[in-house]
Amino acid sequence: MPAEPATVFPIPATVTAPPRCDFSSQRGSREVHLEPKYGQGACRATVRYLWTGAPGAPTVIVQGGISADRDVCASPGQANGWWSELVGEGAAIDLAQCRVLSIDYLVPADLPGASAVSSEDQADALAALVDDLGIGRVLAFVGASYGAMTGLAFAARHPGKLRRLVALAGAHRPHPLATAQRSVQRGIVRLGLESGQVDQALNLARQLAMTTYRGAEEFSRRFAAGPELREGRFHFPVEDYLEHAGRSFVARFDATRFLALSESIDLHDISPERVRTPTSLVGFPSDRLVPLADLCELQRRLGGTASLDVVESPYGHDAFLKETTRLAPLVREALECCHGEYA
Repeated sequence: MPAEPATVFPIPATVTAPPRCDFSSQRGSREVHLEPKYGQGACRATVRYLWTGAPGAPTVIVQGGISADRDVCASPGQANGWWSELVGEGAAIDLAQCRVLSIDYLVPADLPGASAVSSEDQADALAALVDDLGIGRVLAFVGASYGAMTGLAFAARHPGKLRRLVALAGAHRPHPLATAQRSVQRGIVRLGLESGQVDQALNLARQLAMTTYRGAEEFSRRFAAGPELREGRFHFPVEDYLEHAGRSFVARFDATRFLALSESIDLHDISPERVRTPTSLVGFPSDRLVPLADLCELQRRLGGTASLDVVESPYGHDAFLKETTRLAPLVREALECCHGEYA
């Protein structure tokens, strides 16, 4: 795939108030040299990225779950981002004080000869991009869910390029029960590919995934009403929510991409002892995909200093998306503690 020419936009810091500074936004792609973990040797991979914020400021890498893309915040041509409440001018990840770098995750199709993609491959792609853009060393890596896994891989493999890791709802390995749940989702999608019912299968897989992303307390509160008879059968309140989530996902995601990145989560395995970068962990007791016990183990075993903040939330794994107001001071504090010492 040819590289996407980088487009550099000088943009005002905000459209609702006089800008405090001029921001620079670079959106494009670079070809980087990688040796995929599950490949047959070195290859060239095209990495699509967004790099935006205050010119000359230190860079913060931000990565989310497998369905997140490089549009983590608002940028030219993109009115909003998937984490705009945490990334923006004056936000916890303040674009007036830093530049944010984010990529679209790689899949095997981006890695010639690779049978699967690993969190280490994503980390190596980011490290190569950091070099190619002339950044050298980033202030922090803020990762949530699969992004936290990628951040751990980055810290283990490229410690000299990173000052601090902030990992939300992600551990050094997947929990076996979460792997079982994702395995069923992948089985549904593979059955759809074999039968020619791809959209229906991806829709159902996403519906099943939603039952693992959210917490029991939220479902109990939102969907406690009784069923109603519609179109000859009983419909339960939760069904409309799940069907909407499935349709929305099918409209913006690809089945083969889903299979590759879902599998990548379950291939993830990083030795905590190799991570010597100062690390801030955030976990949610209602998270059934990343149990708090796994984060406690990770904190104990990390090779460097590590803190663990526990945030009570009814939203389960998705609390990293839903609890931005409560997460903001934790992320801000983690970044501020290394801002003054950044070199």
